[in-house]
Amino acid sequence: MLAKLHVKSLVAASGLALAACIGSTANAADPFTLTSATFKDGTLMPKKVANKNPQNPNCVGDNVSPELSWKGVPDGTKSFAFTMVDPEGRGGLGVFHWVAYGIPASVTSFGEGEVSKESDKYVGGKSTQGVGYFSGPCTPPGSPHHCT
Repeated sequence: MLAKLHVKSLVAASGLALAACIGSTANAADPFTLTSATFKDGTLMPKKVANKNPQNPNCVGDNVSPELSWKGVPDGTKSFAFTMVDPEGRGGLGVFHWVAYGIPASVTSFGEGEVSKESDKYVGGKSTQGVGYFSGPCTPPGSPHHCT
């Protein structure tokens, strides 16, 4: 169950890895930070973030994507790309829960639930679940999984 999903770093606190496509200059007044109001670094993700599928007893959430905010964007950033990966999913083969790119540099946040569907704010890549938007985890009982 996603409620057992433990996050171990600030990037993982968002449940996502963030990459900035930058030009030749990469300066920012403040350090780059990525945060979420949905959950905090080092804590379990709330149940609502888990996927919802009556055929799977581990999919007991509401598939609500977490809120994400970032600041300290390096000068020259042209766009962002996100992935949400559970490296322990599928017996250690990994599961991609969200792949997105082409996020304009002017976008600095996604509201809770905003990327649980297609959006004109990003181009959706194909996740392990075969969709181009957030598809929450269905973590089985046992040790917590980690997102990167």
